[in-house]
Amino acid sequence: MNRKILMAMTALASSFAMASTAGAQQQQAFQGTVGRTLAESKEWWPEPARAPAGAPNVVWILLDDVGFGASSAFGGGISTPALEALAQQGLRYTNFHTTAICAPTRAALLTGRNSSSVHEAGFSHIPLSAGFPGWDGRIPSEDGTIAEILRDRGYNTFAVGKYGLTPDEDATDAGPFDRWPTGKGFEHFFGFLGSQTDQYKPDLVEDQAHAQPDGRHLSEQITDKAITYIDRQKTAAPGKPFFLYYAPGATHAPHQVAAEWSDRYKGKFDEGWDVYRQRVFEQQKRQGIIPANAVLPDRDPGITAWSSLSPDERKLYARFMEVYAGYLTYTDHEIGRLIDHLKATNQYDNTLFVVIVGDNGASKEGTLNGDIDRKITSKPLSYQENVAYNLAKIGELGTPSAVEGNYPLGWAQAANTPFRLWKSDANSEGGTRNPLIVTYPKGIKGNGAVRTQYGHVIDILPTTLELIGLKAPDRIRGLAQQPIEGTSLAYSITDAKAASQHRTQYYYIFGSRAIYQDGWKASLPYPNAVISGSPNAAKPFDENAWELYNLNEDFTERVNLAQRYPEKLAALRALFEKEAQAHNLYPLITWDDVRNGRIHQVPGAPTGQHALDQLTDHQAKAQ
Repeated sequence: MNRKILMAMTALASSFAMASTAGAQQQQAFQGTVGRTLAESKEWWPEPARAPAGAPNVVWILLDDVGFGASSAFGGGISTPALEALAQQGLRYTNFHTTAICAPTRAALLTGRNSSSVHEAGFSHIPLSAGFPGWDGRIPSEDGTIAEILRDRGYNTFAVGKYGLTPDEDATDAGPFDRWPTGKGFEHFFGFLGSQTDQYKPDLVEDQAHAQPDGRHLSEQITDKAITYIDRQKTAAPGKPFFLYYAPGATHAPHQVAAEWSDRYKGKFDEGWDVYRQRVFEQQKRQGIIPANAVLPDRDPGITAWSSLSPDERKLYARFMEVYAGYLTYTDHEIGRLIDHLKATNQYDNTLFVVIVGDNGASKEGTLNGDIDRKITSKPLSYQENVAYNLAKIGELGTPSAVEGNYPLGWAQAANTPFRLWKSDANSEGGTRNPLIVTYPKGIKGNGAVRTQYGHVIDILPTTLELIGLKAPDRIRGLAQQPIEGTSLAYSITDAKAASQHRTQYYYIFGSRAIYQDGWKASLPYPNAVISGSPNAAKPFDENAWELYNLNEDFTERVNLAQRYPEKLAALRALFEKEAQAHNLYPLITWDDVRNGRIHQVPGAPTGQHALDQLTDHQAKAQ
């Protein structure tokens, strides 16, 4: 045989071995012998990828737009018994943070890297993506996901619910599919690719094709599908662990849920958002969720005191909150169905659960009056006209007709108790702080204890890998990987008093920004990210209007120390610029840049109503 041909055959055999084990074993060379004949050759097969012996199943649960003070698992006023049970079994983290808005949070979660590092400083959707390395919405293959890592280490990988990271121009049945969930390590996917969808008529996808909804609520469908994936896998390979990413559309708008759930809360919110905030605040203190010296911030100036609202307004706004509460409790019920199935099939004890109760703070997108549908008028409605419009449709709240259903801003602040501001305000704890639950019945004896170590969504991937006994690979399918930027929280599991190891973190969402270091936080609000009626709303943006807070002493960011400690503020501002440069954040794109059309659309991307809906959904309604 020609020597060159023989060498090529050997190299080809080696490359097959490397491709089949990349991630599990790096660059595993062919270890047999290729001779001129079979008798002169020695066969060799690469070891199949296997998870560590006894490795647990992994279930990540990510809710949407919930708010810190909503779930009863963290002192909130809405019943979530399944989350409470998980929290009581494991640990509750109360100093955990997201990015302040959905797509950046999800990109950071799945990759263990900062959102702008993986090109998701904005969105994958038009018109909220831009043609720059930190902003184009295309996660590089060099930034592999948790699903890719676990798939190549012997896990089956499934995702259900909201994905939100597929570029609009790729989200058709023609693909390309490398940025669909199945192109990012998930062997099966059932859910939707965008940022929001109708819960009864979802823009539904299964694996690599759009699917026909069956008319049931999407949360029920994704739970059924998750159970099906798990059962099918366990039948074929009982000893093989799975990774499930369970990300319902709830409680993002539209708030749609059967009346049997919302009616459970009839009359429960008639006392209003001011009473709710105070009651939850006191409960959070009693449960040790927040420090005893925490002070509840004043109601935002743009929100009317509940006692000053008219009877019609109170009736309307209370019903909005009843629907939202029912929606969250129903979502918890579906999570409970999944958990019950794992218990019934003897998989619960050997499952690591990581539950993030919201991908950002509670949503301000419902406006001051709440939202029911897409109002088509020749001119914007006044406040009173909007109230009258919604009141006439109050019976549609929660139903399939409420295609934009979202509660008024006063309830968003209540759901964020005890913090100021809300979703997309990257400068505030109200935008970025979310509850975290870590439960592993076989491996963590938490008993509901609270952990206060600082954490960020990029920490979940390295935490998960450490807890199941794996290291992040240098290569995935032969491709060199960028370093993981998160810090494992595993050190805190057995030591409640351990010092925080994640010490520095930057935040930026379309103008609003912050930099955190060792309990100090410098932040800059962006006026157009603040509601109409708030004192900051009418102010022009001032690059020098930074604020400074000591979170070690001022849990709820009430006392601005910028004038008292100018040198500390200057140092943190310089640190923000350094972090922004290091993580692809420049150029700093703002909401005004989006609204004024300064971002050019990617060639060939869809236009029209879809793009308009994305902009409306994420910001225009909050102005």
